[in-house]
Amino acid sequence: MKTKPAFVLSILATGVLSGVLFGVLSAPASAENWPSWRGPRRDAVSREIGLPAKWGKNENVVWRTELPGRGGSTPAIWEDRIFLTSVDGKDLKLMCFSTDGKKLWEDKVSTGNRIVRSDEGDSAAPSPSTDGEHVWAFFTTGDLACYTVAGKQVWKVNLQKRYGKFKIAFGMTSTPVLDGDRIYLQLIHGEGNPKSREAIVVALDKLTGKEIWKHDRKSDARGECEHSYASPTLYRDSKREFLITHGADFTVGHDLADGSELWRLGGLNPKGRYNPTLRFVSSPVAVPGMIVVPSAKGGPIVALRPGIKGDVTKVDSAFHWNRPRNTPDVSSPLIHDGLIYTLTKVGGLICIDAKTGKDVYSERAGDGRHRSSPAYADGKIFLISRVGVVTVVKPGRKFEVLAHNDMQEDMNASPAFSGGRMYLRTFKALYAIGKK
Repeated sequence: MKTKPAFVLSILATGVLSGVLFGVLSAPASAENWPSWRGPRRDAVSREIGLPAKWGKNENVVWRTELPGRGGSTPAIWEDRIFLTSVDGKDLKLMCFSTDGKKLWEDKVSTGNRIVRSDEGDSAAPSPSTDGEHVWAFFTTGDLACYTVAGKQVWKVNLQKRYGKFKIAFGMTSTPVLDGDRIYLQLIHGEGNPKSREAIVVALDKLTGKEIWKHDRKSDARGECEHSYASPTLYRDSKREFLITHGADFTVGHDLADGSELWRLGGLNPKGRYNPTLRFVSSPVAVPGMIVVPSAKGGPIVALRPGIKGDVTKVDSAFHWNRPRNTPDVSSPLIHDGLIYTLTKVGGLICIDAKTGKDVYSERAGDGRHRSSPAYADGKIFLISRVGVVTVVKPGRKFEVLAHNDMQEDMNASPAFSGGRMYLRTFKALYAIGKK
């Protein structure tokens, strides 16, 4: 497949009960908030309807608003407000837009942007979160700040000053988890020496920034594996809830009350053929009944049962299934209607049966690098390449591409959905995509 010129579309072919792994389709509700990176249920599944599969300069682009600089963060949306972090020269800003594309306010949270891997990463990589009254922004500098939705700073703390300098090659890009009255963060890093290893999990009071608890996260990882670029997530069903952290060769479940370890999964970087460069970037995804755990660089991907305790690395009953290879390396998995979708870094889409762990299909969906994570909305799966081609795929057991939409602008951010629109953030602008 060749990339199309500006906004020229190649149309190759012309529900949702999120959080329930094997449920029936239900009628989705419109105007759902998108309060954080992977949406209201942290699974990248939206209940919005009426979204177009194709768009162009004169078709289905509601508005485009210029941004002061690049960023990899995904917008957070609550009712009529959109929150976004951005680079502006050396400054790092939190910005607020209305859903009609007008900038309402902005504030400099930090300074000292750093571009990594030549053209990929930057210090505005972690995504903001909101509860409709406040918004929280974190940058790779370690600055974490809370604002009212009207733009007044409530508090700010630098986590490097509080917990020690980050020793991580490409920046602390992990997005915090906002839940209830707390913010949860994993700070997993080090510099190749067990005495310098720093891996902690913390819970902060969301309205004050004060520490509620801190847990030292044990690992014998070495080399680049000490560094994690993944984000934590939560598991929650009617019987149990816990925080999940991912990095330094292990995935760990933590008690929300005090951060203590409930369970631990190793074997993601087998000791017998240890790879000291196998750092985690792709994050786990959890829905009731299942936790899908990726690794990196073609390694294993597994599905865990939630009622686990202790070290489950070699406990067969802890797994729904265990695939020894073909994990996504950067993009996080998507679960919808009994199927799991993983996106390789070169645009390969692998569809997996969630019950069995067997391939349904493995097809090339797009060209070039893919760094954002797939998302579902309105009977469509959206995949974004680094050069800004958004491929739209029909979900299901048959691979079918609906459209390739070329934004002609570099992108790293995953999409966000709210109010019958999809919001796309490129390195140059923020877009609202929808039917006018």
